[in-house]
Amino acid sequence: MSDSLPSSAPTGTPGEPAKAGPSNLQLRTIYGLLGAALLVGSVWFSPWTFGLFFAFVQAVMLWEFYRMMEKGGSKPAVWLGVAVSLLSFGAVLLAAHYMLGGKVVPISPAGEVTGGEALAEHITSSFRQGQTWAAFFAIPGCLLVLTTVALLVREMLAWPEHGQPFTNVAATLAGLLYISMPMALLIVLAFLPHGYDYRRVIVLLFLIWSADIGAYFAGKTFGKHKLAPAISPGKTWEGWAGGAVLTLVMGWALGYLIPELPLTHRLVAAAVVAVFGPLGDLAESMLKRSVDMKDSGSIMPGHGGLLDRFDAFLFVLPILALLQLLAG
Repeated sequence: MSDSLPSSAPTGTPGEPAKAGPSNLQLRTIYGLLGAALLVGSVWFSPWTFGLFFAFVQAVMLWEFYRMMEKGGSKPAVWLGVAVSLLSFGAVLLAAHYMLGGKVVPISPAGEVTGGEALAEHITSSFRQGQTWAAFFAIPGCLLVLTTVALLVREMLAWPEHGQPFTNVAATLAGLLYISMPMALLIVLAFLPHGYDYRRVIVLLFLIWSADIGAYFAGKTFGKHKLAPAISPGKTWEGWAGGAVLTLVMGWALGYLIPELPLTHRLVAAAVVAVFGPLGDLAESMLKRSVDMKDSGSIMPGHGGLLDRFDAFLFVLPILALLQLLAG
């Protein structure tokens, strides 16, 4: 484009008014609905589409994290970290699929899990599930140790060009601990002793979306007291309270989707989302502020990067996965 013609110059026939394109809010809404449809469709269709979708999501999130680390002066092993994250996520998914029967939970028209398992068999299955998770949680752990060794060898080969070798190793491992391992715990929520249950993931999505929507509208309407002004000046205590209330209401309403999940469990999950979701958001905001970046990426117009969209998952998933393993 010529330097004499500004990028904002109107085009078309002289005398005709320039046609206005969609606003930022319209773009945000359109791409948000498309993204939500793709997400829900992938989760609902099969455990394999669920796995492919979230393997891609967590890999992109990790790449965005490493990009921010590079801007901060570190030199993480980007491709090694992404490869290890994909391998770890895939290994846990395969273990869940085959060790827990490799099937989808059959849902009756009333929304109940069918199959007629007796209570004793259910208890035995839950215990076996706990043994299964304990057994293959060693997979990402071993990969993490081997990755540490590989990273140290990389720094020795690159010395002294990389400058701060252990800072680079720490930056690479931090991405795996902060993003990849929590996202792999989503598989714990999705797979039960009976098999893959997409409704558990849908419940989590609805709870997190409720927290965001409630916080946005309550903050816009009533927000006066800053929640963490040094990290995210736009967040308020009133917004947090609005998000928490709507999340608890959604936890109650989701009994129509998954009636066999007790109300107490749904409300506990909603409370976890209401408390730890905003903390995940603040942690990512602190990360962006520390490297002077507005968004983690630009994969979705009007929405920033995937790390911007899924940051709440990173604090919520470890707590919910622990509760799932304890409560069954």
